[in-house]
Amino acid sequence: MGRSRSSSANMWKYMNPSYYLKRPQRLALLFIAFVFATFFFWDRQTLVRDHQEEISKLHEEVMRLQDLLEELKNGRSIAGEKPNFSRSGDDVGKKMNFLDDPVDAQRREKVKDAMRHAWSSYEKYAWGHDELQGYSILADSASEQLEFIALSQRTGDPKYQQKVEKVILELSRNFPDDGLLPIHINPAGEEVEFVYSTITFGAMGDSFYEYLLKAWIQGNRTAAVGRYRKMWETSMQGLLSLVRRTSPSSFAYIGEKLGDLLNHKMDELACFAPGMLALGSSGYGPDKSQKFLSLAEELAWTCYNFYQSTPTKLAGENYSFGKSQDMTVGTSWNILRPETVESLFYLWRLTGNKTYQEWGWNIFQAFEKNSRIKSGYVGLKDVNTGVQDNMMQSFFLAETLKYLYLLYSPYSIIPLDEWVFNTEAHPIKIVTRNDRAMSSGAGRSSVGQQKLYRRPQSRREGRW
Repeated sequence: MGRSRSSSANMWKYMNPSYYLKRPQRLALLFIAFVFATFFFWDRQTLVRDHQEEISKLHEEVMRLQDLLEELKNGRSIAGEKPNFSRSGDDVGKKMNFLDDPVDAQRREKVKDAMRHAWSSYEKYAWGHDELQGYSILADSASEQLEFIALSQRTGDPKYQQKVEKVILELSRNFPDDGLLPIHINPAGEEVEFVYSTITFGAMGDSFYEYLLKAWIQGNRTAAVGRYRKMWETSMQGLLSLVRRTSPSSFAYIGEKLGDLLNHKMDELACFAPGMLALGSSGYGPDKSQKFLSLAEELAWTCYNFYQSTPTKLAGENYSFGKSQDMTVGTSWNILRPETVESLFYLWRLTGNKTYQEWGWNIFQAFEKNSRIKSGYVGLKDVNTGVQDNMMQSFFLAETLKYLYLLYSPYSIIPLDEWVFNTEAHPIKIVTRNDRAMSSGAGRSSVGQQKLYRRPQSRREGRW
């Protein structure tokens, strides 16, 4: 009993303030313990509160996505009605505003400024330079128009459009009669100099011609973008001069030109051309339209046979054509390129011919058989042997699989009368341009005069 009372008395002494006042060290230790405990519980409460806020944001984002999915399922996009992010009385717009916090806005501005800074650092006319040769590459200099025009439309800031349209304006000053430009150009002088180099619809030339057409489509075919269409039609006359047909099978192909010499070689990269021709054929009168559409179908048949002519049923990087042979694979690797299935997608959409779906399915099955591995997909070092490499190119996801998916999707999924695909298969909204037609003086005020599209609140060599 004496021990129990003694133990109880010892416990109570720690509760007596005098125990601590007599010895300051004890008081300091008590204070430190109190501060530590307070900080610990405050930190736990803050973490719980932040966690709850994050859960709430995630829940709202999930609900927003569910709403958008329901709109798509209900066919609103099919009917041309776009999902409305800012309807009064609807929580969707409010959620978008809530999610678009100031930090995101600041970061977007930083990224846009970085884009402008990188573009402006190109010499004189926003020309990219080939580090190895000192000249600008055609496809580099003239394949940013869609993106920068769209950026100006969405921000209301004309500087982005002015930069890229100045490039087209400079190229148009000395545009050749056949509309065919070499892959290297020198912008360093008073006027653009076309450097003696290859003329091709393949590597380093391809997307220049593609963007002439697509900038016209992006502006909804108005007079303001008429220069793009005029230049494109001139270039297509030049393309016709490069078209040859093989013997005995009469495969149509687009050759390459160096000076007056025609090289009977065609890159798989140039297989974007059938889709481009089909897409642009509607801007001609009936006779010319049918002529270019027929050529597109012929070229697509050739590109499909790039695949069908190898043991793996996958295309090599390029092909050569001789007098007594149809086609021979040159560079024999396959790096999962999208250009052929891209053209099959356009031809199916524009003609309704299901043959193009069948060709696409055969190509897809060849990818599945030869390129699919446990961790993804890989290219082939040689389409004749099927030896694999160890790399999946980013454009396989961004373009190849996307076009294959769209090849089997309804027309209403990214309709071509509302969207135009850039050279990396990203859809960009078609916005009617009624600004002054591009001319030497138009660059200063063109964007400011057009009705801007406001967003809701809240391709080249190697492709390595």
